[in-house]
Amino acid sequence: MDVTTLEWTITIVATIGVLLFDIIVIARDPHEPTMKECAVALSFYIGAALAFGLFIWLHHGHDYGIEFYTGWLTEYSLSIDNLFVFIILMAALKVPRKYQQEALLVGIVLALIFRGIFIALGYTLIENFSWVFYIFGAFLVYTAFKLVKSYGSHEDEHPEDNAVVSFARKHLNVGEEYRGLRLWYTENGVRFVSPILIVIIALGVTDILFALDSIPAIFGITQEPYLVFTANVFALMGLRQLYFLLGGLLQKLVYLSLGLAFILAFIGVKLVLHALHENELSFINDGHGVHGAPEISSLFSLGVIIVTLIVTGVASLWRANRDEKAAPAVPAAVNDVDDTPGPDWR
Repeated sequence: MDVTTLEWTITIVATIGVLLFDIIVIARDPHEPTMKECAVALSFYIGAALAFGLFIWLHHGHDYGIEFYTGWLTEYSLSIDNLFVFIILMAALKVPRKYQQEALLVGIVLALIFRGIFIALGYTLIENFSWVFYIFGAFLVYTAFKLVKSYGSHEDEHPEDNAVVSFARKHLNVGEEYRGLRLWYTENGVRFVSPILIVIIALGVTDILFALDSIPAIFGITQEPYLVFTANVFALMGLRQLYFLLGGLLQKLVYLSLGLAFILAFIGVKLVLHALHENELSFINDGHGVHGAPEISSLFSLGVIIVTLIVTGVASLWRANRDEKAAPAVPAAVNDVDDTPGPDWR
């Protein structure tokens, strides 16, 4: 794929411009966005992704267009799953609703930075070591297995209790009051670290873990760095609005993790099959490519991902509707966090 310097420049400048606009708007008026705000912004971002895919299709060929749409859908579905963790995180750390936009925006910026680093590392690896596709494929299959296992055991996620966050809590004088994105403040002559710093640290660690899953997955769909980068950018844009727009609906997508497990396992197998074709390992077919191994096309991959997401969504909503009829009393959504101070961080 021949991407000009101008295309890269426009893409990066546009991404930074959108982020700066978001930062300026939110910083001037921290608030919980209305449903109308979220719907308008989300429609714009999704429309922009569809239009960009069409641009790729017309100017770089339909194969690359399909690869972009497939990669974008995969990254978007993984991002939606990530929102579950964000909801748990915001509730556990008692982030006031009016400051959650700011915290999420910081999380998105961190995600873009970390994914950019992982994309560069991943591209360098696959360009120099074709056998890395075996590792990526095995890792995705293992991740899929863990998703199924955690679903079956109903394990609760506690992203706020990871080692890095726990270390920060113990060694920093963390106050109880949130003051927007101010990282520290002085009260009665005592300097406190704002609890928003703990939130940012937790989001950063979570973003790194998310990148470990998403980057191998997207490289299983396309090895074009431009498509990998733009698919991730469009998947992250609008994630903040989706968080507030869907709200409690996210909790109804009970089968989403199973659907994602299937998608990750499918892409993992696709990577292994691709690795067999590119094989350079001496103990496999004497270091030659296994050309008899089947190839999975991008169009077939797109179809599998779309069908999986539709089946997962429909089955989840059917299950949620059935459970609501069986138990009419519905508990409050986990992300309805009030503005009361949190527990003693120290």
